[in-house]
Amino acid sequence: MEVAAILGGYAQGYFLMADEKTGSLNWYGTKQHAVIPLDERFHCPRSLRPLVRSGRFQVKINSAFQEVVEGCAARPQTWISPELKHIYRSLHQAGFAHSFETWQGETLAGGILGIAMGAAFIGESMFHRIPNGSKVALVKLVQHLQARGFRLFDAQLMNPHLARFGAFEMDGPAYRQLLQECIRIPCSFV
Repeated sequence: MEVAAILGGYAQGYFLMADEKTGSLNWYGTKQHAVIPLDERFHCPRSLRPLVRSGRFQVKINSAFQEVVEGCAARPQTWISPELKHIYRSLHQAGFAHSFETWQGETLAGGILGIAMGAAFIGESMFHRIPNGSKVALVKLVQHLQARGFRLFDAQLMNPHLARFGAFEMDGPAYRQLLQECIRIPCSFV
């Protein structure tokens, strides 16, 4: 798949996933998109606030992109196939896919993999190696996106973990309209 075709699919509100059994890669859509708010609706859980402020984790961007991809894929059942890893690498080389990482010293603590198009950031996956590494990454990523002028943080599928941070579901037509508006706004992730 070419980078332009891949971005075209994401621009329509679809996302790529590999079948866990066969590894075949397909486009998926959802009637409701999980959105992490980039305004006052974002909620950092009270128990996490001291850790975020402590400086225990340092933030880096794209310093270990492939390691983050591998960390996100390292699960008993994964939708990140070798082909999708290659696609992420191509999107990264083209300046669209990014890793937002937390580090503890020289150790990668956690990270988030995502795709930036205009003022939209589409979170693909996250992982941690050190407890709370990905949670702190999420809080710091929201702060980063706010500071850079992003208007949409799409987390694709809702789960209880994201709900703790204020994520909400947006219906397909409203999501696609916001996505189209955001894609046309120039923003730089790095």
